[in-house]
Amino acid sequence: MNIITLTSILVTFCALFSYINYRFIKLPTTIGIMIIALLVSSVVMLLPVLNIDILPQVRSMMSEIDFSETLLHGMLSFLLFAGALHVNWKNLREQKYIISFMALIGTLLSTALVGFITFKLFPILGFKIEFIHALIFGALISPTDPIAVMAILKKVGVPKTLETKVVGESLFNDGIAVVLFIALLGVAEHGEFDGSHVALLFVEEAIGGAVIGAVLGYIVFLMLRSVDNYQVEIFLTLALVMGGYELATFLHTSGPIAMVVAGLIVGNAGRSKAMSSNTKENLDNFWELIDEFLNALLFLLLGFSLLIIEFNQSALYAGLLMIPILLCIRYLSVVLPISILKNFRKFSPGVINMLTWGGLRGGISVALVLSLPVSEERNFLLLVTYCIVMFSIIVQGLTIGKLAKRYS
Repeated sequence: MNIITLTSILVTFCALFSYINYRFIKLPTTIGIMIIALLVSSVVMLLPVLNIDILPQVRSMMSEIDFSETLLHGMLSFLLFAGALHVNWKNLREQKYIISFMALIGTLLSTALVGFITFKLFPILGFKIEFIHALIFGALISPTDPIAVMAILKKVGVPKTLETKVVGESLFNDGIAVVLFIALLGVAEHGEFDGSHVALLFVEEAIGGAVIGAVLGYIVFLMLRSVDNYQVEIFLTLALVMGGYELATFLHTSGPIAMVVAGLIVGNAGRSKAMSSNTKENLDNFWELIDEFLNALLFLLLGFSLLIIEFNQSALYAGLLMIPILLCIRYLSVVLPISILKNFRKFSPGVINMLTWGGLRGGISVALVLSLPVSEERNFLLLVTYCIVMFSIIVQGLTIGKLAKRYS
């Protein structure tokens, strides 16, 4: 099946499921699409009971989609840029300490705690795992996903400072977690741990990505300022996202972090000093549509991913046990920086609860686990990750609005 046919099928399902959700289910679009895809996947898996077995054909079609490659080297650059494009730089600077602390220290703390607990827990459930692979699992499950929660927070009308904390931290810890995952995976492949090498790689990827994003963002800002044609300006932002991500990857720096920084520059300096009102309107409409479309496609793929997961009872138990454990670890990674910083500044009411429950796990975690070498270990971790992500998106995603209303 060629790429055009496959894409056409997925886009058709996206449109159909979004219509069904809008008319009858009325959930947030991305979550509704994912739930419908999960239900369809479940029906396909149960059809053999009725002597209708289309599962091999469907799995064959799904196997042609490299979810990890599609997200990490396709959708992610667009999603992160689009997310950063609408983050107010002034609000972000006011929250820089809490966001930086949580994105860096929180992600490292979460990776270490999840890795240690996983290393001790999984053998009890009948699956032995090496410590380095437990840390890799900690890195891939630690990034939080702002996609499902951003629209909900805006509709509810939570304080802008709280929204900035949730979104800003999620945007940056995605990039940091990917860098950490790559560093730990390199250790696992080479069989030896060199702390200085890992630290150097981490700095090279993270700082290098920020520098590349800043340079490219500034260059595009200068180009935007020299023209007044929204078609050309949209082309420039597209080139920034697609070419910039590839350049950052080629230079062995973090593409995700580069796109966040570039998006902040274009969305703030570009919007205030380089765009006419007509360009702002058209650019915003374009990137909002791209963001909505790719989010819908991502959540559709998450729902259909059920079809390629091998069932394992031990992995299912591990996934269910890790859900409350991860929430506790998330709570600790929120409480620690806030406890330190509250001596110097005030925080919005309910900030700890909102940041804890609003720290959703999403498609990035699934993509990272699918990028691991094919093995029994990957199959086990995939089901564990899938359980956590489904709970996070469905349960936390559908209840975060009610929690947010308490503090709006």
